Amino acid sequence: MSRRPLALLAAVLVAVLAALGLTACGDAADGRPRIVVTTNVLGDIVTELIGDQAAVTVLMKPNADPHSFGISAREANQMRTADLVVYSGLGLEEGIAQHIEAAEKSGVTVFEAGAHADPIEYSSGDSAGTRDPHFWTDPDRMAKVVTALTPVLAENVTGIDAAALTASSEAYRGKLAELATEMTARFGTIPTPRRKLVTNHHVFGYLAQRFGFEVIGAIIPGGTTLASPSSSDLASLTGAIEKYDVPAVFVDTSHPDKLAAALAKETGRDVEIVPLYSESLDAPGTEAGTYLGMMRVNTRRITDGLT
Repeated sequence: MSRRPLALLAAVLVAVLAALGLTACGDAADGRPRIVVTTNVLGDIVTELIGDQAAVTVLMKPNADPHSFGISAREANQMRTADLVVYSGLGLEEGIAQHIEAAEKSGVTVFEAGAHADPIEYSSGDSAGTRDPHFWTDPDRMAKVVTALTPVLAENVTGIDAAALTASSEAYRGKLAELATEMTARFGTIPTPRRKLVTNHHVFGYLAQRFGFEVIGAIIPGGTTLASPSSSDLASLTGAIEKYDVPAVFVDTSHPDKLAAALAKETGRDVEIVPLYSESLDAPGTEAGTYLGMMRVNTRRITDGLT
């Protein structure tokens, strides 16, 4: 073989080895402890608490569906080799449940956030009697999660500055209290008879309980987006919209609004279709790119839609 092909082959090998080295370094997180978080809502919370004291990998992309998103083989391996895995639980992450179980069986510490949020059960629909995983729609319950997560971070992040973690935890719980106060004030401008929610699926049970709303129906009568509504479900919901003179249907930004639009058309009323960030953050840097921002956007849109 001539020198030129040999030199070319050597250059290719060097490039491949360099890429592999970069991948290894990325997985090793430059020697820092590694935390893998399933949803971007919890990813934002963990990052707020831990700062740069650990490498935080968030699996769920912006505007994705937590019920159905998947992960790569590399991400599955990151879960099995992490220092800590944080997930919502209560049946939310249906698409990656097996990977969470595999990580736990591998000896990784896992933290199920929903278990610490004083979970409630669905009161109606196909999921009635099962636990509702959408606890983050109530900032008070998110504060419970932060309180429970803080010592878990302290125990699993090697070399952590405990004082800094305690300070960030207290500061963030203060921000959550401010958020709850703001939401109470803004929702207080909605007349009680107008506090009726119709959504694409049952996602606002916690918000309804905390702020005095009534969920009168969902297009998909369950707690997961993987189900489908029947014609009788839509007919029943149409009747509820007409009965309560509902002015808006709230649809998650991660889902098409065809069903909601069809439902609004079926009623013969001028029903507005309002997109909410109910299950996922928007892209970083946008107004709904953080948990606090997402909740404020949703609060404003719900209030505007019902008034």
